[in-house]
Amino acid sequence: MKATTIKLEKLLLDQIYELMPKGKTLSKFVKEVLQKEITRSKMASAALEYNKFLLENKDEAVMEELWEGADLYSKPRESKPKKK
Repeated sequence: MKATTIKLEKLLLDQIYELMPKGKTLSKFVKEVLQKEITRSKMASAALEYNKFLLENKDEAVMEELWEGADLYSKPRESKPKKK
């Protein structure tokens, strides 16, 4: 793993230490915060792309509305056996 050193202003470092859970190292905490931000950014980007897709594909948007309105909580009806 490539090691990188960054310099932080005292105020920023103090704020990080205030947020940091006890028992966690600065390095581990910063890695986790950065990973969460990367994931958040990717998810936001994906949401924008999906909204664009829905605008360009009206049939998909209609199907999504039907899916959102589907009753996923009730027990499905039992089908009757087919007569021969």
